[in-house]
Formats: sequence, C-alpha cells, structure tokens
Amino acid sequence: MKKQLSLFMPMLLALSSLSFDAYAESAEEKGLAIATEADRRDLGFDDFTADTLMILKNRQGDESTRVVRIQNLEVKGDGDKSLSIFDEPADVQGTTMLTFSHKVDEDDQWMYLPALKRVKRIASDNKSGSYMGSEFAYEDIGSQEVEKYTYKYLRDEVCPDEAYKGQPCFVMERYPVNKYSGYKRQITWIDKAEYRPLKIDYYDRKDSLLKTLTLKGYRQYLKKYWRPDEMLMINHQTGKSTLLKWNNYKFRTGLTEADFTKDSLKRAR
Repeated sequence: MKKQLSLFMPMLLALSSLSFDAYAESAEEKGLAIATEADRRDLGFDDFTADTLMILKNRQGDESTRVVRIQNLEVKGDGDKSLSIFDEPADVQGTTMLTFSHKVDEDDQWMYLPALKRVKRIASDNKSGSYMGSEFAYEDIGSQEVEKYTYKYLRDEVCPDEAYKGQPCFVMERYPVNKYSGYKRQITWIDKAEYRPLKIDYYDRKDSLLKTLTLKGYRQYLKKYWRPDEMLMINHQTGKSTLLKWNNYKFRTGLTEADFTKDSLKRAR
C-alpha cells in the first residue's frame, strides 16, 4: 500500500530516475506510470509507528503545539489504515482519529471526542475541512493511493526548493477523482534519485493556489523506505501554516487489523 501522507504522510509520490518513455507515450500515460512506480517502491513495509510534534502558526506568527502518536497498517489490496492519538495539550488529550483509506471508494474516517465520550464519523462532503485546526485537510490524512487521481506529466526541472540543492525532479499534475475533494489539481515535484516527494502545490476548486507542502530531512528505513523528518504546509490564502516534526519511526511492530477498529478509538492511550 502507499504510505500515509497524510498527515502524515501523506503521502504522496516519490520517483526514480528511470526513463518511462518506452512505455508511456502521452503525458497522461507517463504521469500514471510515474505514480504507479512510486507506489510499487513503497510496498511491503507492513506497519509503522511514529511520534509527531504539530506546530500551528497563525498569520501573526503566534504558535501552538500538539503532540501526536501515529500508527499505520499496510493493507493488501486496499489503502492503509491509520490511527492518530493526541496526547497534548490538555484540551485535545485523548482525541483520536481513525482512517480507513481506499483505492477507489471514499475513505472512511472517525474521530473520538473524549469530552463528549462519543465517536463522530467524518462526512464525505466534509473531507476538505481542517484536520484538528491545522492546515492539513481530512483528505490529506489518508494514504495517497494511485487510483485516487488521474495524472499528467508536465516536465523535468531542477527542484525549486533550496533545501534540495538543485536536485533534478519530475514535475507532474494530478487531479482528484473524488467529487468532494477540496482541490481541483495538485502539482508535485518528485526527485528522480530516490522516489521522494519534495513539494506539492494544492489548487482550490476555483483553480487558485491554496497551499504548498514541503517535505524535508528524509531518512531511509529498512534499507528501502524513505520518510521525512519535517512536513510544512503553508496556506497562501490565510497566512497560516502547520509544521509536522516526525521522529521515533519504528517499522514492523506487529500491528494488526484488531488495532484499527472503532472500538480502538476509545481504547487508545
């Protein structure tokens, strides 16, 4: 399954320096080939856990922080399952988010609100809403399955972000299939060397630039799987931003389907 992007990852495309010209003639075919190869490269991680520091910043530069634990399970034949557990601050402590990503169907998402002691389902037409007050939307949280988009290869160019020191990238456009998506399109920069997404521009339904996600500090795990240390989402229309700092990644921890149920939302500690 594709890794979580979600928040947490996610998620997201990363591509190699392979040439796809031999079997991808049109821009659409080449874009799909790139996405498919990126997905293939991330198969087989089974599961992972990680700790995340979420830093919210408003237009004035005032900051607030949240501490979140992440659990993610790879599911054969479908999208990943993920559980996010908020530990701090006190006003969100115990809040948990469960996501069942799907390749074709809309993702299923539930949130446990400890103050109300009930589980709330996230409606399909609310997937573009803000996730826990952050600049990430609910639809950004699920794993970025290939089937969720159609694609168009745009060009090769040097990555515009200074952090990547001129690395050559594929630049491709992807269009959400879900009619409830808050995005009309996304432009993604993917480094050719290691299949890693470096930057994503998100355009709203009016085709105006809404947000930019930048991923930095990649580390390789199990000699195969790349994960970023930082994910910065900047909202150009509101002036707000959300920085996710990831640490303590652990892979193949033994998580099972039983750890990702609606009952697990209330049990999570």
